[in-house]
Amino acid sequence: MVRLILAGAGIVTAIAALLPFQVIAVRLSLPMQRRIPTLFHRLVCALLGVRIKVVGAPSPRRPLLIVSNHVSWVDISVITALAPVAFVAKREVASWPLFGLFAKLQRSVFVDRMRRHKTPEVNTEIARRLADGDPVVLFGEGTSSDGNRVLPFRSALIGSARDALAAAGDVEHILIQPLSIAYVAFQGLPMGRQHRPIAAWYGTLDLFPHLRNIVRCGALDAVVSWGEPIAFDAGSDRKIFARTLEAEVRRLTTAALRGRESP
Repeated sequence: MVRLILAGAGIVTAIAALLPFQVIAVRLSLPMQRRIPTLFHRLVCALLGVRIKVVGAPSPRRPLLIVSNHVSWVDISVITALAPVAFVAKREVASWPLFGLFAKLQRSVFVDRMRRHKTPEVNTEIARRLADGDPVVLFGEGTSSDGNRVLPFRSALIGSARDALAAAGDVEHILIQPLSIAYVAFQGLPMGRQHRPIAAWYGTLDLFPHLRNIVRCGALDAVVSWGEPIAFDAGSDRKIFARTLEAEVRRLTTAALRGRESP
């Protein structure tokens, strides 16, 4: 209980201290609008006891679309703690208390999965982020898993890379980089299949009880593995690309879960 109170107080303090600056930075398009979320999520990871091991590195080249597997809401803090990124998130996230506000201030692109006809508009918005130089993170599965496996990737939103090519004009290709997140240990002990749902947030699990359990479990170890970026051009087939990215993220995730990480 003490740990929970301290973590909660720390997060509230961080929000109170950083939120006004982020609001101003976003409204005025200041460079620190990208740095403040990274600082905030590093604090969140520290307060929650999330320890991150990084394999490989994000590409410094732009435009860059990052396609990742998805295990938990913790993924957002883990990824942003490593790099200033924008996310493609489901529409429901926008209405979450506090988390929704920060998602908006991080310039996330929200997707309504029940309104497929809106996909072209979403792709155009993603293209704008890419054209502005922001790495954009897309969760390829379209939902979160139980942490033991990688679900099939959906190809529709990868079409945003083609829209970005059209918007940029003189850009010949968009880089798409596979990214794997795996939660491998808690309290310093290897995490077996039956334990990974401690980190995983999926199905109908409530957010705040899951947050409470994360804090109570103590240290949580995450492995973030970056694959090699792949060039996507006007002639690329998004379905083939989706399968290629899925295979690479699955390989990286399997290696991390088995303790055999490799770039």
